[in-house]
Formats: sequence, C-alpha cells, structure tokens
Amino acid sequence: MTAPRQGRPHLAAIVLTRNEERHIAACLESLAWADELVVFDDFSTDRTIELAGSQGARVLQHRLENFAAQRNAALVAVEADWVLFVDADERATPALAEEVRRVTGYEEDRACAGWWVPRHNIMLGHRMRGGGWYPDHQLRLLRRGLAQYDPQRPVHEVVLLEGEAGYLENPLIHYNYDTLAQFRQKMGRYTAFEAGILRDEGVQARPWTYVSMPLREFWRRFATLGGYRDHLFGLLFCGLMSWYTLQTYLKLRAVYRAQD
Repeated sequence: MTAPRQGRPHLAAIVLTRNEERHIAACLESLAWADELVVFDDFSTDRTIELAGSQGARVLQHRLENFAAQRNAALVAVEADWVLFVDADERATPALAEEVRRVTGYEEDRACAGWWVPRHNIMLGHRMRGGGWYPDHQLRLLRRGLAQYDPQRPVHEVVLLEGEAGYLENPLIHYNYDTLAQFRQKMGRYTAFEAGILRDEGVQARPWTYVSMPLREFWRRFATLGGYRDHLFGLLFCGLMSWYTLQTYLKLRAVYRAQD
C-alpha cells in the first residue's frame, strides 16, 4: 500500500469476496496504487484471505445478507474520504488509476459526490461491444459519508448519493464469464434475488408474461442496446439474458404458489 501524500484525500479500494482465490491476487495488484486495500470477505473457505494478506490488504470478515447490505457494511467499516468498489474479477488499469487520483485529489473535481466508471466486459474471451455490456457504467467511486446503497435493491445495487455524480473515461476490465457454466451458476443466484424484488413490489406474472418479458429483454439487448455488434456472441448472450428473464418469472410464480 502507498501512503497518502500530505493533504490528499485518503482513498480505500474495497473488494467484496467469497472464495475468490482465482482472481483476488491479480485484482489487488491492479489496485496497489490506492492508499488502502480492504478485502471485505464473506467467510471464504479457500485461499482468498491468505492471498489477500500477501498483497498487503486488510481483511474484514462479514456474513453476506445481500449485496447492498454488504456494501453498506463495508462503507461503515473504513474511514477513508473516498471509496472505490472493485469486484474480484475486475482489474483497474493504470489509466483508470491516474484518473481516479485526479478527480479525488483536486478541489474543483471534488464537487462530485461520486463517479460512474465504465467497464469492458470480457465474456468467453470476447470483449463485448453492445447489448448493455459496454460502456456498462457502474457508480463505484464514492465520497464516503455521502453515499449508501438502497436496502430495497439487494442485487444489482443502487447507490443513494447526496450530490452530483460525474463520469470517468477510463474503464475497469471485467472478466465476466469464462464458461457458460459460470453464467448459469451466477444467474441462478440472481434470479432468486430478482424474483424476491418483484414479489416485494407486488408484481405478478400473467400467462403471457412468460413469453412477452423474455422477448422484450432479447429485443432490448440485441436491437436497442446494440448486441448485434457482437455477432454470434451478441446473439448468444442476449438469448441467455432472455432465458434469465424467463427463469426469474418462473421463480416468481413458485414464490406465490408457496404462499398459497
């Protein structure tokens, strides 16, 4: 870890983890320029903690309730002026590091309470160009004390920001899926969260919903968001997201049936 220069705001890079031994070392290496490295861990059972310690990170363990609650707990656990949230399968480039340092280090830029960071998503070795996977802005650079995560959005978290947010130019690199099995496993977790959100909002699936909503999602990603620019990869992943939408509504139906 590098010590902060005199008078410069303190920046903590926080990585949420759960059994991320495959990614954590490379992720932390890409964040070595931050004043503080924090690994906020959901009691990993692999070598995540050991590898994080070898990279000079401070490891804090906290049981995951949902992603919004976990990020809020991490914000409370540090005392930095600014926080940069990075996932274990993401990497910060030197250009992004320089830009983050600039916007958090000068008064004229610190008028913003947060910054959206674009992402390059690498899926099956292909860098996605459309379909919502680029620029895929994430509100990850936050002025601590002016930001918290909406507890009503436990997945695909939403930041409640007290102030304006700007947009950075340099992206994070997100190694999203290496295999289709990883996609199915991750989406299986997300569909349960999404079904719970829909239930809490009082949404109920109608007979036509199981056709209309998946088709709408495919059209949104492939046509409206330009998934066609990724050719076969675009067709594949837009189709998979349509399937994910169908699974969400099937789980929503199961939730209501379990309550009857």
